[in-house]
Amino acid sequence: MQQQELARGLKNRHVQLIAIGGAIGTGLFLGAGKSIHLAGPSILFAYLITGVICFLIMRALGELLLTNLNYNSFVDFVQDYLGNMAAFITGWTYWFCWISIAMADITAVGLYAQFWFPEVPQWMPGLIALVVLLIMNLATVKLFGEMEFWFALIKVIAILALIVIGVFMIFTGFSTDSGTSSFSNLWSHGGMFPNGLNGFILSFQMVVFAFVGIELVGLTAGETENPKKVIPQAINNIPIRILIFYIGALIVIMSIYPWNAINPLESPFVQVFVAIGIVAAAGIVNFVVLTSAASACNSAVFSTSRMLYSLAKDKNAPVPFTKLTGHKVPSNALFFSTVVILISVVLNYVMPEGVFTLITSVSTVCFIFIWGITVICHLKYRKTRPNLARLSKFRMPLYPITNYLILLFLAFVLVVLALAEDTRVALFVTPVWFILLIVLYKMRPTKAKRKIA
Repeated sequence: MQQQELARGLKNRHVQLIAIGGAIGTGLFLGAGKSIHLAGPSILFAYLITGVICFLIMRALGELLLTNLNYNSFVDFVQDYLGNMAAFITGWTYWFCWISIAMADITAVGLYAQFWFPEVPQWMPGLIALVVLLIMNLATVKLFGEMEFWFALIKVIAILALIVIGVFMIFTGFSTDSGTSSFSNLWSHGGMFPNGLNGFILSFQMVVFAFVGIELVGLTAGETENPKKVIPQAINNIPIRILIFYIGALIVIMSIYPWNAINPLESPFVQVFVAIGIVAAAGIVNFVVLTSAASACNSAVFSTSRMLYSLAKDKNAPVPFTKLTGHKVPSNALFFSTVVILISVVLNYVMPEGVFTLITSVSTVCFIFIWGITVICHLKYRKTRPNLARLSKFRMPLYPITNYLILLFLAFVLVVLALAEDTRVALFVTPVWFILLIVLYKMRPTKAKRKIA
């Protein structure tokens, strides 16, 4: 039987905006206040350090994907360089990562919608959003690209609006209830490290979570037109996006309001827009975070279905997940992932909020595992295939020093997670997930290892 392949329907603008969307989390809009409260202006250094590490991870991922254009996702190169068991564990772990994020975001959609429709049950908007996303993902991959393009564009416009308005306020010496807007607010209230090294270190757990999903552009490789040009361009633009959207936005926010005047329970974006006299500020920001949550869920529906397709092609998931529609969309994989995400609608009735905190904390630990595996695969590829590496036009900078630097940073983040009480539990729960996967792998029928292409 002829092997069905995914369609290459994602254009350059789709991939560029998917890369932007992956690099801008909802945490920036809602979580920035809490991050600033914890670390003060030193949060800028936390974002800068994490941004550099994430860029290097993406360079390793990009180099690996471009060595073989038949790779549909990073699970394919994990199998080639670390074996079938590692591919099985990595694929299902990444699937779980995005399923848990989708569950949290579907719940968030319901909460955000209640801002305008308080009488509507919380589960209903999430259900409607999930059904719409399923229908649109079933259509064509190009439609997924269009949705992500517009979702990401909304986030970009909101951040750029904040920066433009904020810069105007700073240079005109705009007065707020906390004083005069000025860049000096960054260092005039206890210095850059007002809460000492402890606050700075603890902030990394939130900062790393804000970058979760940045690797999504790697899953688009099998459905991208001209991946040799588009993927390097998307990855190389990540640093400038981090500087503008994270560092730029946070500098503006903390220049308008001293860090200790920002309410950790409220979005700093709302505070800035209200200060300039935009009465609908809360509604505008609520619309942005609603679309941001929908965007994250859209990415989850896409990525989990592609991961199941990739796993099924290598007999690490049921073979029916390889079935493609006439539009080259993995329909069975899409339906299965959506049904699992749908459980979150039911869980809204019966499970307390703390369970979702646990699931997303476990998800963060699993994402750290995925990033680490990618870097280890890159090390193995460079050591075992030096001839192929010499032909690469998109090499990882300063190999192998940068590889070990990334792994050291990821180990540091795990230590930080152990320090915080609400995330510490995840470090004990996550091993159970990996043990379960190892048991399931041992129980499955054996298959021959695929040869490296």
